[in-house]
Amino acid sequence: MAEKRPLRGDSIELNRRYLDHLLVEGRIVGAVHPAAECELFGHRFSTPVTTGALSHLKAGMDVFAAGAKMADAACFYGMGGCDELEKVLATGAKVIKIIKPYADKDEIFRRIECAEKNGAIAVGMDVEHSVNVQDDEDSVVVGQKMKLPSLDELREYIRSTKLPFVIKGALSARDAVTCARIGCAGIILSHHNALMRWAVPPTMLLPDIREAVGGSLTVVVDGGIADGFDAFKALALGADAVSVGKPLMRPLDEEGAEGVARVIREFTGELKAMMVRTGSPDLKHIDPSVIHPVSW
Repeated sequence: MAEKRPLRGDSIELNRRYLDHLLVEGRIVGAVHPAAECELFGHRFSTPVTTGALSHLKAGMDVFAAGAKMADAACFYGMGGCDELEKVLATGAKVIKIIKPYADKDEIFRRIECAEKNGAIAVGMDVEHSVNVQDDEDSVVVGQKMKLPSLDELREYIRSTKLPFVIKGALSARDAVTCARIGCAGIILSHHNALMRWAVPPTMLLPDIREAVGGSLTVVVDGGIADGFDAFKALALGADAVSVGKPLMRPLDEEGAEGVARVIREFTGELKAMMVRTGSPDLKHIDPSVIHPVSW
């Protein structure tokens, strides 16, 4: 059987290559054991490692969320109706509900209202999934038509809720500035690999984005974070948190909520080990100059 070749412009592979070409300078003399606590959307967490905005997990989205709760981590949650969201929130997890850009605006407002009514800590929109591989304006996700939202429509969604609003799919300093201008509380630097070819690695964009928006936006990096060492690099370059999906999938299936919690704690332990070795007492005092990019 012929070996399957990687797809040209595979954005996950590009992101992996970039992360592997960021070296870290040690500053352990005089270091102290660090704290990894963080604040996201007005809530405190034991770790900046969050779950990815996943959907349709066979183990159950409520089990997934329960794992985040065990690890005291934020839980991003993707597609799923209001009934499922109620079960997810009933676990006690602190949930950020990410909504697809449905062509039916009333569907979006219904989902925002459900998230607000049932206790989500924030809500947002996955704008990147409004365009398929070909721009035929007929993107369909799980049988439902999507629509590329205009800035006026995004403002309307943001103003419709008291919850902090997050845009998933921003992938430039320009997008970050636009999100801040229209009233977003945060962005998730993210791309769908099968849809976005040759995407700039999200971690590469972090310094420019942080310089452009300062502290006006919560910035979460999604896609390709494989361990706590990757998480450290992203946080050092300006992220407030990192979002993890694929590394949680098998542990979820094999161990349930305990598996999700275990992996998040392991990532956090690796992150803290990097923090102590770089003289970083807490997340706000990671010096970006410890990161040394080499040619890739």
